[in-house]
Amino acid sequence: MDNFGDKAPFLGISQIFENFSFSLPLNRPASGFAGDEAFALRLRRNHARFGFIAARERKSFQIKNMLLGEYKHNLDSKGRVAIPAKFREELKAGAIITRGLDNCLFVFAAKEWEALAKKLIALPLAQANSRAFVRLMLAGASNVEVDSQGRVLIPDYLRKYAGLKKEVVVAGLYNRAEIWDAEKWNQYKQKTESASDEIAEKLGELGI
Repeated sequence: MDNFGDKAPFLGISQIFENFSFSLPLNRPASGFAGDEAFALRLRRNHARFGFIAARERKSFQIKNMLLGEYKHNLDSKGRVAIPAKFREELKAGAIITRGLDNCLFVFAAKEWEALAKKLIALPLAQANSRAFVRLMLAGASNVEVDSQGRVLIPDYLRKYAGLKKEVVVAGLYNRAEIWDAEKWNQYKQKTESASDEIAEKLGELGI
């Protein structure tokens, strides 16, 4: 009986290889069209099953790379701040820091920034609000690299925009991070938490 039937339970990668080696011996069927056909069918089934598992494993890996959490760090004398260790894998290929909303900074991985930039440049040029928002986001953007110690250098004009002093908060929001002055973050968080019921009600009206 084939170990990879259509109704077989979900298997991990290690189980896949174990079952694969069990159901597919090194020696191919000795001879005969029927043997060749059965062998080919089993290969196709295992390939399809393995491909499904691999897709599930890739999805799981992507979930692990979400930017989530709240972390406190200090700016050094050169304006560098440590990126949380959990974020570095996502940002190691390059990151963009730009002016955010609510007087914070937005941090995007290069691939996320590219997707956002395409949406921004597609906004109607004739609308003043569109032009202003595009200027805010694009003209203020700076490419940064995570150094060997996990730090990024925040340009002076962005530090001034966000009012960053010594202590900062790096907050993960799924597909981006935000950098806040710690005092401003605490004030914003207290205000938001005190209005959480009202916010939830408004989101409920939007179907969330």
